[in-house]
Amino acid sequence: MNKNQKLKSRRSFIKEISLATGGIALLPTLACSSVSSLPGEKMKLGLVTYQWGKDWDIPTLIKNCTAAGIHGVELRVQHAHGVGIGITEAEMAEVKKQFDDSPVEVVGMGTNEDYHSPDPEVVAKKIENTKEWIRISQGIGGSGVKVKPNGFHDSVPREKTLEQIGKSLQELGEYAADYDQMIRLEVHGKGTQELPAIHEIMSHVTSPHVGACWNCNMNDLNGEGLEYNFNLVKDRFADIVHVRELNIGEYPYQDLMNLFVGIDYEGWILLECRQMPDDRVAAMIEQREVFSQMIINARG
Repeated sequence: MNKNQKLKSRRSFIKEISLATGGIALLPTLACSSVSSLPGEKMKLGLVTYQWGKDWDIPTLIKNCTAAGIHGVELRVQHAHGVGIGITEAEMAEVKKQFDDSPVEVVGMGTNEDYHSPDPEVVAKKIENTKEWIRISQGIGGSGVKVKPNGFHDSVPREKTLEQIGKSLQELGEYAADYDQMIRLEVHGKGTQELPAIHEIMSHVTSPHVGACWNCNMNDLNGEGLEYNFNLVKDRFADIVHVRELNIGEYPYQDLMNLFVGIDYEGWILLECRQMPDDRVAAMIEQREVFSQMIINARG
């Protein structure tokens, strides 16, 4: 092994240890966990640059997340991190290097691309944009691209719109496979954020490179309730989940964590918080502690 390989190996080991300790706190030592894995042990807490990171450039984002023990970020488009369509290969390589040299992993891109328009040309353009985001995500070291359904049109039957979204996702999943990326369908949009609608969309998708991103909407409690709606899509989950502040509001986050631990979910739980605290690093630390306790509670 040459010197560069040794350095890379050492950085990889440090990053793996950091990800483990920044995920679920208060777990047994690494030696013990290798003997007996606990449910939910591979779930990790990360950040969406939605509010708390929207004005941070890449070095600041890495610095603050490292200080808070948050070791994964989804880069929301059009924010201060500066990663967007038009970025050069050299710029992507520099972004990737900054994350590779840190304990923070770039989870991927959070986009606003959607495929519900009744205009085929609009949908085609959205698909082409998403393919560019897939290439960018790979270029910066990410693992996927978040997209969304965004509602219905009165002039189009709901079933047709859901099928159209599903077929668009299937095309994108086939494209993403060549880049080892995941298409993450956020549970979003008036009407389309209902879990039966997400279930129907996913019924038109066979690609394993497409999954649903649970988004913690109050609509999750509609119909027969949280557990029923969770079970509708649990077999098609992507590798990310969006949550708001875990200790604010009426959403039953502990019940949700019970369900994710129950299926031994292995993805990222990403903070997409709405408040704007004076000290965002302290707020992330607080959320990490709340998250860790919820996972312990979920194990009974």
